[in-house]
Amino acid sequence: MKILVTGATGQVGFELVRSLSVFGEILAPSRDELDLSDAHAVQRYLEQQQPQLIANAAAYTAVDNAEQEPELADRLNHLLPKQLAEYCLDNRAALIHFSSDYVYPGEGDKPYTEDSKTGPLSEYGRSKWAGDRAVIGSSCNHVILRTSWVYSARGNNFMKTMLRLAKEREQLSIVSDQVGAPTPARLLAQVATLAVPALLEHELTGVFHVAPRGETSWHGFATAIFEQAQAHGHSLAVQRVEAIPTASYPTPARRPLNSRLSVDKIEQALNITLPTWQQSLHHTLTEYLDGL
Repeated sequence: MKILVTGATGQVGFELVRSLSVFGEILAPSRDELDLSDAHAVQRYLEQQQPQLIANAAAYTAVDNAEQEPELADRLNHLLPKQLAEYCLDNRAALIHFSSDYVYPGEGDKPYTEDSKTGPLSEYGRSKWAGDRAVIGSSCNHVILRTSWVYSARGNNFMKTMLRLAKEREQLSIVSDQVGAPTPARLLAQVATLAVPALLEHELTGVFHVAPRGETSWHGFATAIFEQAQAHGHSLAVQRVEAIPTASYPTPARRPLNSRLSVDKIEQALNITLPTWQQSLHHTLTEYLDGL
């Protein structure tokens, strides 16, 4: 089976290339080999390669920049998954698409379920929700994995940024009123891989949340990163981590305050128990620090 992984050089894509290889030949074109912003190039590639499974980890993820580049964000987050879904429908292929907590309005303090009302606050969120709707509306064989706060031992992410800043500064100010679950890219790829057999047999379809169990704020996440890093023997300069409200750290794009996601549906569908965010952090942080 030919498996196309888009966004293969990103955090999630990198992990998918490793985990999905058990099912067949992996196609992981670089940006030079396939410009995903070019619909004609994507169409030619699909016609030439004819993948039977597509894992779409490509996305425009620069949340603030999307406010100034809505057309590019829409191409990568909406029109690309729409194009991939239409290919899958026409060619009896299957699609795994990755979505975001940003499709929700971020209100209240209860975890969102897959049936919760959406209401994106930003161009990024709107483009991701448009992509979800396009995949669902295509009626192709698909699974959408909606997640939050992705990080990993590679690439640019909150965990690595915090560790860098904590080595340079004695005091940091971190937002404490945005709450969710930090999700390792490897966990996402592992769940996606577990879903493949049922997806290919048309026994699994629709939207599923994937995130570790539990919840924390960005401030709580940062504090846990520093504590675990120091316990691992990693020297840091930071002495104080101040908790600040979102209002004290304005950004071009609005962030959801509530990014909690209920994961009951995916656990029941795949008969799995997801780890806590603290356990996930330990594994990811250890991988990163051991690789330094």
